Amino acid sequence: MAFLSRSQPPQRLDEWAPSLLKSRLYGRLLVDIIIGALRPGEQLDENELARRYEGGLAGIRDALARLALEGLVVRKARVGTTVAPLDLAEARDAFEARRLVEIHCAGLAAAQGSTADIAAIGATLAAGEAAIEADDARALAEMDEAFHVAVATASGNRTLAKLVVTLHHQTARYWLIPVKPPSRAESLAALSEHRALADIIASRNVAAARTMMEKVLGELPADVSRS
Repeated sequence: MAFLSRSQPPQRLDEWAPSLLKSRLYGRLLVDIIIGALRPGEQLDENELARRYEGGLAGIRDALARLALEGLVVRKARVGTTVAPLDLAEARDAFEARRLVEIHCAGLAAAQGSTADIAAIGATLAAGEAAIEADDARALAEMDEAFHVAVATASGNRTLAKLVVTLHHQTARYWLIPVKPPSRAESLAALSEHRALADIIASRNVAAARTMMEKVLGELPADVSRS
């Protein structure tokens, strides 16, 4: 299964530097959609969001516009903005694309990632046990994204890294919303798999890195497929 559970914020697209207010608002909205705090189909009121997330309307609108581009919210004239519904066909397509891209990125990271890149991959998992023991879904979701983006960044291919960001956003919530959250044991096992992948990349074993990334990604949860 994909590992969901605090670390440094994941890399963003260049025009969305983490220091910008709109980036922080976007990040908080994004994670709340992924963990189900904002439910599929929920109507989103911009004024209420501005109060809830302590931001201005302009920043909220910018964040919602980006989320709409990623397919996580739906904006319609005279209707407003809603959280995108869960769509199994779209999830399967995005997950298939994610597997292709991330397995390739893992191999590239092992082959040519810099020492700093490889250190950054391991650093994303430093607070793993603490987040699991605290049952902090937000921290786990942030950490999972940070790890996968760090691996993609280590590939040296910026286009692939940007694809990983979008594909991760489109698939991550399918592990949390339709089914019960992962147990403590499942989260610890997933953390162990992620650390094993980081170690393999550091060892420069390209084939093993590709195989381990495939294991880390797993499959869409059976409960989602049955739904």
